Amino acid sequence: MTVFSAYSDEEILEYLISQVKDGTVETDMATLKKQSFNSNASGGESGLARAFIEAESVADIQGVLRTARKFHLPVIPQTTATSTVVGSDGQPGALILSTRQMNRILEIDKEDSVAVVQPGVINGDLDQAARKRGLFYAPDPGSKPISSIGGNVSTNAGGMSTVRYGATKDNVLGLKAVLADGREIKLGGRTLKQAFGYDLTQLFVGSEGTLGIITEITVKLMPIPLGQTVMGVAFFSNMGSLAKAVTAIRMSGVYPTMLEALDGNTVVALDKFEHTHYASNSGAMLIFKLEGSSPESMAVVKDLLAKYDGQNVQVTDDEQEQADLEQLRRDMLPAVFAGQNHLMEDMAMPLSKLAPMMDYLQDLGKKLGITIYTAGHAGDGNVHPTFVWPKDQEEVPEVVVEALRQTFWKTLELGGTISGEHAVGMVKNQWNNPELGETVDQLQHQIKTLFDPMNILNPKRKID
Repeated sequence: MTVFSAYSDEEILEYLISQVKDGTVETDMATLKKQSFNSNASGGESGLARAFIEAESVADIQGVLRTARKFHLPVIPQTTATSTVVGSDGQPGALILSTRQMNRILEIDKEDSVAVVQPGVINGDLDQAARKRGLFYAPDPGSKPISSIGGNVSTNAGGMSTVRYGATKDNVLGLKAVLADGREIKLGGRTLKQAFGYDLTQLFVGSEGTLGIITEITVKLMPIPLGQTVMGVAFFSNMGSLAKAVTAIRMSGVYPTMLEALDGNTVVALDKFEHTHYASNSGAMLIFKLEGSSPESMAVVKDLLAKYDGQNVQVTDDEQEQADLEQLRRDMLPAVFAGQNHLMEDMAMPLSKLAPMMDYLQDLGKKLGITIYTAGHAGDGNVHPTFVWPKDQEEVPEVVVEALRQTFWKTLELGGTISGEHAVGMVKNQWNNPELGETVDQLQHQIKTLFDPMNILNPKRKID
């Protein structure tokens, strides 16, 4: 069908450039391909964007949205583009709006125990800046050194410290955002309690750029704990036994900061990647961390590990050895991904269902004859199974698709969620009805329409 466009591409780009006063507009093919197709995400749902905009001010953001409204163009918010669910990839003809250059720490207030930051600030950079003031930023995604606070807020990122300090949503007090119509709104504040009006701050946390463009975030900071920090490892015959030990430790009153699980397949991959020798111990590995540790708390942990057949328990208070253990956990994904195609998933289970889910994944791999690497933030019930297949096979094998479907249905059957911390993006948004139910699914779309009636903000993501 012939389409008679009212505006040419040249006219659209000319108008866009006139609206971006402080930042830059890139339209060269190399930049558009790089920013449109995120190698971290799986799936072929991306498309080549029309332009890539590096915003440096709220006015730039408003100008991009003004352009999008005028020409009915999708706007894809992006910061460091580390999404694993096709959450910030390009779409055909879209405007990718990057806020990575809006990366200033505006304030660290020790008395109020808050920081105010722009969305492009890197998680680890904020944490380091806070530590110079005797505070720290608690959320610790595995991507802490590279992911931005804005992206963490947009996806409600979790990570390794969630078991003690909560996910991103538990550490956000307020934010500013530009709506699709160009208005900038202020939500929440810097008080630890707030009960006035509907909690729109938390509505924006995890909204994946579909309700507005976040321009400023106020987060909680925590005082650095007194006492000794210790980390350790323990080994189990299987992930089910490990999960039972994790539940016992979590309920013991010790309040661990980290309880990370790695199955036997993952430990073998890490040994190969890191040149370590952990896989000879047993079938599953637990990495644990206690801040403000005491001899009594460590004794409780050791007793519980022994009760659930934890073997070869090793504990260290050496800072470098602890850093090496944390890096080992951060390297889990590149170790598993090396040399093979992969799909990594992100379920979160009720704590009582963690062990059954671990056992189910092991049995599923055997039943379907595929390799599944299972790891996760066991302390908060978050499971990350990775399904792999040969590098020379481009299409996802049907058996892997079936394994994912069965895994998702089992997760929902056990009362879990199929997206614990990686968001929904474009990969899993067809599961809104099974997970949320028909009525809530419709309400989600009504909320989206209220904030973005023209459907220009990250369309087809989150609630398609």
